[in-house]
Amino acid sequence: MGRLAFKDLFLRPGKTQDKRSKEREAVSDRTILIIDDSRTVVHALKTILEQAGYSTLAASDGKRGIELALEYQPDLILMDIVMPGINGFKATRLLRKEKRTEDIPIIIMSGNEQATEKFWGMRLGANEFISKPIQRGLLFKMLDDFVLSSKPTKKSTINENKEYDLLYD
Repeated sequence: MGRLAFKDLFLRPGKTQDKRSKEREAVSDRTILIIDDSRTVVHALKTILEQAGYSTLAASDGKRGIELALEYQPDLILMDIVMPGINGFKATRLLRKEKRTEDIPIIIMSGNEQATEKFWGMRLGANEFISKPIQRGLLFKMLDDFVLSSKPTKKSTINENKEYDLLYD
């Protein structure tokens, strides 16, 4: 009997892979960009996303996040609002104006779940809003909706909201 991997000892009869392995394979070529100035948040998100099989990139401010988005064109962006330099609202607006990143789903994250933050995030082009502390199940449901779906849809476009551009310049 050849060498067996430890995980092979626990497979059900007739199964070649466990459920988690199949899920990891489904997202193994997917990249999530995390834009947040909190090292703790970035570390926590990187850990759970990488354990689920995603590749991750991270930026600590909006400017670097935009640069990474343009260079790598990730499958989804998790964007904090309050950051030094370019905040999450302005970074979202700028990403929506750029042809190469206009269709990348963006989930705005904030520790302050005020209706105004959610409203402005969505008006400036975000696809969804999630409050901190982040509920793991809700995050993975959003990832399934946007990353694994064949046609991610934007809820609004920047061209519809030109009147609001002056507020965040």
